[in-house]
Amino acid sequence: MSTYRRILLVVDLTEHSLAVGKRAQALAAALGAQVELLHVVEFVPVEPMGETLMPAVQIEEELLQRAAERLRALAAELGFGDAPCHVEAGNVKAEIVRIARERHADLIVLGSRERHGLSILVNLTEDTVLHAAPCDVLAVRVGNSHR
Repeated sequence: MSTYRRILLVVDLTEHSLAVGKRAQALAAALGAQVELLHVVEFVPVEPMGETLMPAVQIEEELLQRAAERLRALAAELGFGDAPCHVEAGNVKAEIVRIARERHADLIVLGSRERHGLSILVNLTEDTVLHAAPCDVLAVRVGNSHR
């Protein structure tokens, strides 16, 4: 079994991001691995209901800038102050796989929510990433997990 040297920590910047980050932090410390952080902003097209106050491009740029600030703050809180922080716009699943390939990650760490009922049939991000990733994937249980 090869050891992990490059960990891609994928966070959604919700309240669960710190818990997922701490798992990556523990792995990185134990293995001497480098960590890079990734957050993907997926813009949902909205039908305008009238004149907008700001152009959509300006709104998107502001969202990306805020996400970058929050990601850097999370990196600092986890002790990854100098770690590369990537904020990408696009399809979440596709961007995770693309960045993992480009950055030669050998482990992707991301959060996974417990599902029940019909939600089990939904193809969630961690499922798609697991099957498309160029490396191993660690899905950290968050939310209502039973521990």
